[in-house]
Amino acid sequence: MTQAPSPLRAAVFGATGGIGRALCALLAADPQFGAIHAGARRSQDKHGDKLAPFTFDLKDETTIQNAAAEIGASGPLDLVIVATGLLHDGDQMQPEKTWRDFSPEAFAQAFAINATGPALIAKHFLPLLARDRRSVFASLSARVGSIEDNRLGGWASYRASKAALHQIVRTCAIELARRNPSAVCVTLHPGTVDTDLSRPFQRGIATEKIFAPAVSARRLLHVIAGLTPAHSGQAFAWDGSRISF
Repeated sequence: MTQAPSPLRAAVFGATGGIGRALCALLAADPQFGAIHAGARRSQDKHGDKLAPFTFDLKDETTIQNAAAEIGASGPLDLVIVATGLLHDGDQMQPEKTWRDFSPEAFAQAFAINATGPALIAKHFLPLLARDRRSVFASLSARVGSIEDNRLGGWASYRASKAALHQIVRTCAIELARRNPSAVCVTLHPGTVDTDLSRPFQRGIATEKIFAPAVSARRLLHVIAGLTPAHSGQAFAWDGSRISF
């Protein structure tokens, strides 16, 4: 983020997850940013002068609406990052290996967290993006959400919910271009990151292709820094390459 006057303001959803925590730390260390609103499901202790914790629940729109009202009262935002996601939930939910594993509960849970929740954040936080300078709304997605890139099958509920997220962000970007032409709305693939989400599924992946959260976060912020309104509505990987829908 180098095209706006300081101090910049950011909001990060999923601030206690591996990537979210790393993003907050990097943004807090950036002298351009004066405030980082760090959102999580549970209350957090305040760390440093820049980090302002808040709570939200992806399944409770009221909590997102209340967060938007509180954060928006202090002025517009330059950056909103949704760093939430669900691939598995212990014995309650695991990625499907075959269509025989499909269940309505798994699909409902995946869509609630990976698609509907970010959509509700967009609903209440896109209006908070700065209008007199470039601003960015970015939601973390996954390459497996690309329909064109699906060559292995499996993981249907996760794939489908991330594909839905791509469609949601694309739709929001079209409306955003009319309301706030200097703003950007994208999805980002962080790569395979050594977090609780991917750790059970790292077997067979080369060590050098598994990123530490801080490495992935730094690369994501580099991609964000290079985005322009012409990129809005698209999906990008951690290396800046475009991911087809």
